[in-house]
Amino acid sequence: MKNIRVLVVGCGNMGASHAQAYHQLDGFEICGLVSTARSKELLNEKLGGGYTLYNDYEEALALANPDAVCIATYPDTHELFAIRAFEAGCHVFIEKPLADTIAGAERVVEAARKTAKKLVVGYILRYHPSWERFIELSKGLGKPLVMRMNLNQQSHGNMWQVHRNIMKSLSPIVDCGVHYIDVMCQMTEAKPLQVSAIGARLSNEIPEDNYNYGQLQIRFEDGSVGWYEAGWGPMMSETAFFVKDVIGPKGSVSIVAREAGMSGYSDNVEAHTKTESLRVHHASLNADNRFVKADEWVDLEDEPDHQELCNREQLFFQRAIQDDLDLSKANEDAVNSLRIAFACDESVRTGHVVYLS
Repeated sequence: MKNIRVLVVGCGNMGASHAQAYHQLDGFEICGLVSTARSKELLNEKLGGGYTLYNDYEEALALANPDAVCIATYPDTHELFAIRAFEAGCHVFIEKPLADTIAGAERVVEAARKTAKKLVVGYILRYHPSWERFIELSKGLGKPLVMRMNLNQQSHGNMWQVHRNIMKSLSPIVDCGVHYIDVMCQMTEAKPLQVSAIGARLSNEIPEDNYNYGQLQIRFEDGSVGWYEAGWGPMMSETAFFVKDVIGPKGSVSIVAREAGMSGYSDNVEAHTKTESLRVHHASLNADNRFVKADEWVDLEDEPDHQELCNREQLFFQRAIQDDLDLSKANEDAVNSLRIAFACDESVRTGHVVYLS
């Protein structure tokens, strides 16, 4: 089959990783790099040069004639860029979140359906074998589940600039939280009933109507509860920034990232998906109230790094196009996790519990 010609829009952290995947994987061909800053020149140089560079997305879409568009820009552009790509007859890979409003996310999904083009949302943990195992083991713990997760980032330098730009339209518990809300929904396979959340604005460098620290709680129909915390900025603590823990009547399973969980790693994108090992605890007791079975360690040393995960995302995107996969359930899940995240954001801003219909 002929190569899929991809226009990469946004050449920062994730855009660069996806471009690297297209550059090295068979079956893809980069037909242009788009950004409004120097990031496209730096990325082009990293990839060996030779790619056509564009400052304007509309011009690139018209001139490059892509088969697919990879959107890795800030969230407030996602809806417009995706819909324009579908209108131009392109498939779309888009970084999470799908859009910066629920209505916008629904319009993007509808545009994909209407044009019969593929839409893949960058939920990178769905392509991570260790996280797949984490979810599988969690389902064996009985019900209800207690899910405890966080990802705080002591961001500085360029990453603090990136985070400030994101917070012009979204909070950390929306932009980052959709990953872990999606995981919780996979673990419980139950309907979320209500959310509550708190937040704090810890910097004058972000918009007055936003916050850079947030904590959310979700209650599910099966009695399960989930907690997630996200904070961005140079003031964030490196202590306990990495918690991935699930508890059920039969025991618990935890991601134990000995290296990635150490101080100094919270601003490193590699640490955000690194697992290293899973600890499985069994709750069964004998007549003397002693544990019947010792904890098990599931060794995950051979897990993929961040670039390999991006490669796997793009191989799935390729297969979705070539094999005409039905992505309706995955896209419904992407909208659902975003809907829950925005309900949490509403709870922060109103100070009230938000009930989900």
